[in-house]
Amino acid sequence: MDSHQFISVRENIQSVQDRIASTLQRVGRESDSIKLIAISKTKPASLIVEAIDSGITDIGENRVQEAKAKRSQVDRPVSWHLVGHLQTNKVKQALKIFDLIHSVDSIRLLAEIERQSRRLNRRTDALVEVNTSGEESKFGLQPNEVLSFMESAAEYAHVRIKGLMTVGEFMSDPEGVRPSFTLLRSFKERIASQGYPNVEMEYLSMGMTNDFEVAIEEGANMVRIGSAIFGERT
Repeated sequence: MDSHQFISVRENIQSVQDRIASTLQRVGRESDSIKLIAISKTKPASLIVEAIDSGITDIGENRVQEAKAKRSQVDRPVSWHLVGHLQTNKVKQALKIFDLIHSVDSIRLLAEIERQSRRLNRRTDALVEVNTSGEESKFGLQPNEVLSFMESAAEYAHVRIKGLMTVGEFMSDPEGVRPSFTLLRSFKERIASQGYPNVEMEYLSMGMTNDFEVAIEEGANMVRIGSAIFGERT
């Protein structure tokens, strides 16, 4: 890894952090109220190490197999986040790799996470993914399913629901994504007021490279940034 690449990753992280800080200041939020997750899918483990050495504390991956391979090569303390779709047959493996699963999108998946967590005698932290854009290509619960899902989730003692996640529609003007983020925040507020057991609304995971400033304005406290840190994906 040459020094030029190291500097570019470090500078990219600083640039993203500056933009986060500027947005937080604009909306009157505390400077430490955002968790920046660096999304490293398709990028080598060496770049993950560079990012961690530049101050990143949270790494996000889309696929279980890819994350498993990289995790064995990353000898730094860091939290691992699964941000991509999780198939039930990969849950057992995912629980050994990830600290937080962002993409719980069905009772079937939740039940399997519960089963495997009980087998391991642990509690697993997870976010519930909501399809706020209405795009058929996107995973996530439909908005009209969210509240009943939370009632059901309360019964799974080995899974802690820690918040909500959404993937906004990719638009050239990030303002167009704002309604999706507003909707997710409104669900967070409604769910928090219900006081479901095993359900905490600690995290609102929304916003990526193209739209994270709008997401922060709408209340995100986790943003998932890939290409603005690691460069475009090949």
